[in-house]
Amino acid sequence: MVESAQLERPQPALGIIEPAVKTESSSRLVSLDVFRGFVMALMLDEALRLPQVARSFPHSTLWALIAFNTEHVEWQGCSLHDLIQPAFSFLVGAALPFSIASRKMKAQTFGQMLGHAAWRALLLILLGIFLRSQWSGQTYFTFEDTLTQIGLGYVFLFLLGFTRVRTQLIVLALILICFWAAFALYPAPGPHFDYTRVGVPQNWEHNYTGFLSHWNKNSNLSWAFDVWFLNLFPREHPFVFNEGGWSTLSFIPTLATMILGLLTGEWLKSNRAKEQKLRGLVIAGAGLLFLGLVCQWAGICPIVKRVWTSAYTLYSGGWVVMILAGLYALIEWKGWRRWAFPLVVIGMNSIAIYVMSWTMSAFFLRALEIHLGWAISRVVGPTFQPVAYGAGVVLLFWFILYWMYRRKIFLRI
Repeated sequence: MVESAQLERPQPALGIIEPAVKTESSSRLVSLDVFRGFVMALMLDEALRLPQVARSFPHSTLWALIAFNTEHVEWQGCSLHDLIQPAFSFLVGAALPFSIASRKMKAQTFGQMLGHAAWRALLLILLGIFLRSQWSGQTYFTFEDTLTQIGLGYVFLFLLGFTRVRTQLIVLALILICFWAAFALYPAPGPHFDYTRVGVPQNWEHNYTGFLSHWNKNSNLSWAFDVWFLNLFPREHPFVFNEGGWSTLSFIPTLATMILGLLTGEWLKSNRAKEQKLRGLVIAGAGLLFLGLVCQWAGICPIVKRVWTSAYTLYSGGWVVMILAGLYALIEWKGWRRWAFPLVVIGMNSIAIYVMSWTMSAFFLRALEIHLGWAISRVVGPTFQPVAYGAGVVLLFWFILYWMYRRKIFLRI
């Protein structure tokens, strides 16, 4: 749905998130818009194919660092690229307190708001399935996409938005503990488990031994659930495993990530001083990072994004809060905003750029090759051609978003 808002100035892009990012004093939390734009820019950096370029510099520490942070880790650990989905999910929760307050001011009833939340959740799930089905011969029912993961937990998050902070904290703790316990109680793969049957090399270096083997790829609780659940839907071929190890049940700890955002949104919406809010963000971020690392170091739970372990929820949540703290310090505390305008343009139309990245990247890339390929090949060598083409695609996307921004056109769900 496209909504052209006749407003005095552009309002926050609702997109997947509905960030009525205004405090009670009506001052915009631009840092949330910038953070959303930063997250979407990280998603777009896939077009630059930097890991491919890095292979041409096998002895460069800098390129090794760039490659690591522009793609997903194979199993354990967390790169900057691995923070895209948790940051996106976190921002859904962070926006909710502002959204609820805005709707209450418009005299909307709880029933109206709940119905809208349910409708939004359904649309997110359907849109995620639609985008994932583009290269399939029929509807590809899969639920590990960012949109479907958010949609599966969104109504429950909405209901939590009307509860006390204490209740939100209790639910967060229960999700993390119960999700960990469910994996720990599910039988670990035995010494004779045939990993090759589920797309994993038999002696894969990332396979755990001992207690942590409960979280091995395609041999854990989430994998077993998907073998049952996904085969309930019509498929071109029976589901046996997900090549990347992604899973449907990750929506449960994703909800925990959204609750972290909800708690953060309540904190930012309060009447506390900016210095106090910033201090709270830094303390919370550092604490979450520490807890996640302790779980890993103590052998309690590994940091694995692909099944969104409880340790990963804490660790990634810590990084997300710390990044937000940095942006809050620069933009809200220091008042340095002009530098962030390109990110605001992206962040205020997050749903548009998400869909565009899935549906238009190949078209723009092909157009650049046809019309400007000769010029690009003269300016840059073969090694950096992927970067040049990718940068061209990203620039085209940004100008489309800028055109929408100037005309106050924002996509909403």
